Amino acid sequence: MSLSAFSSSELPVANPRDSGLDPARLSTLRDALRREIDAGKSPGSVLAIARHGRLLHLEALGFRDPATKSAMTPDSVFAIASMTKPMTSVAIMQLAEQGIVCLGDPVSRFLPDLAGLRVATSRDPDNLDTRPAARVPTIQDLLRHTSGLTYRDNGTSAAHKRYPPSSIVAPVKLTKAETLAALAESPLLFDPGTDWAYGYSTDVLGFVVEAVTGRTLGAYLEEHVWRPLGMTSTTFDLTPAHRGRYARPHAIDPDTNTPTPKLMHELADSVKWHAGGGGAVSTAVDYVRFVEMLRRGGTFGQARILGPRTVAHMVSDHLPERIEDRIADTMDPAAAGYGFGLGFAVRRQDGRSAVPGTKGDFYWSGVFGTYFWVDPERELSVVHMCLTPGPARLRYRQLIRQLVYQALTD
Repeated sequence: MSLSAFSSSELPVANPRDSGLDPARLSTLRDALRREIDAGKSPGSVLAIARHGRLLHLEALGFRDPATKSAMTPDSVFAIASMTKPMTSVAIMQLAEQGIVCLGDPVSRFLPDLAGLRVATSRDPDNLDTRPAARVPTIQDLLRHTSGLTYRDNGTSAAHKRYPPSSIVAPVKLTKAETLAALAESPLLFDPGTDWAYGYSTDVLGFVVEAVTGRTLGAYLEEHVWRPLGMTSTTFDLTPAHRGRYARPHAIDPDTNTPTPKLMHELADSVKWHAGGGGAVSTAVDYVRFVEMLRRGGTFGQARILGPRTVAHMVSDHLPERIEDRIADTMDPAAAGYGFGLGFAVRRQDGRSAVPGTKGDFYWSGVFGTYFWVDPERELSVVHMCLTPGPARLRYRQLIRQLVYQALTD
């Protein structure tokens, strides 16, 4: 399938050299990814690079399914896990633009079950003591992960153990009502607004979308985000056509020599609720349309998804200065110097981070290995779809950045 097959008026194909991407250095990028595949480290990947509003590079390498040796294709469908979060965040910001929610609203305004949240007083693994939270988390807290909510697997304390399974597993095992009830009984790690912790915040935002619209999160996103952007392969529920293009990881993680975790859509044929924090599937071509919309200030082609000032607010750092390097400390060591906006990490300054980039660039990733970033100053949007659920995913985030930036000529 050729690159030109994905050309459109909204995202036309252009010669890489004409947009500051050296074809010879693109070969360096390609060779590096092939080495990883040939060494059995990565099953395969799809990389999309857009610059100045044009699609410069779209290439599939390796295997969509390493067990069957079926080739990776540009339209392969990936479980994107936490790359669902930015899309849910956009949905909330659309509702804010309509005056249906305000960022300073307490979440209990929309989800009364969460009015009585308590805070764990220690991280003891065996004993759980709590006190009332100083205040209820706000919509802004949920967007920037300062709510105090976490994931069960993010720690070993008694507080962590009270949480439901992750947003990849919970939709298969629990109903939405059961999940919300479990969260209402799960202690916060800290008072809202005082620290940063990754967890269930964006899933709760998905519940807010459903509460105020009366629709499933998937139905809302389909009408207001995916269809307007031409994201024809992005969904929460795999169709038979999707399953034929569904990418899979190596059965055994090459770094740990242990079985890789099951992808969400391999655990069950259907889910009980749409996880705004981790439940969607997408393709590189679909997702580059989404991130290009953000880079362009909320518009893509004829579709206006958000206002430009709303997007500017989202891609600003919303963490107080005292909350420093929490992403690097708890999730991604290479991300020193990043704060957090309303849905993704935001670079606070040039340098400092182990990965190349520019002040104001923003990114996020998925636990199965998918990754994107946008560099507004260089008018650059990159999506890397890969399934490396183990420790290698952290290295690949660095690797793909290094490989893309070394290919730029300006």
